[in-house]
Amino acid sequence: MPSLASLASLMNLAETLVSVWEQALLKQTREVELGGRSYRVTRTKSRGLRAVEFDYQGRRISGIEQNPDTGSRWAALARQGQRVMQFSLSRRYFANVAEGKLLRYPAWTAMGLPD
Repeated sequence: MPSLASLASLMNLAETLVSVWEQALLKQTREVELGGRSYRVTRTKSRGLRAVEFDYQGRRISGIEQNPDTGSRWAALARQGQRVMQFSLSRRYFANVAEGKLLRYPAWTAMGLPD
């Protein structure tokens, strides 16, 4: 069976984001493996939220666990125990993964991100 790292080079961006969510929030690993590289999962200082920065086709993408203490609908889901991770590029959120389901924001298309 191929490892996650070897499969990552074959994954599109959507599959990559779901894999990052799965490794960081579902499996709670200390490192996310993508394309033969490992990226450390850290915790934010103020809230202890899981965060990871990784490279995808020359782009540096950040993923952060949803803060349950905000007023968004995603925070409400996090307060209910759902695992939600927001993804950004150049400080602009373009997608999230909630309980394994990807949601693309309009910024995905506006930023010209690949499918």
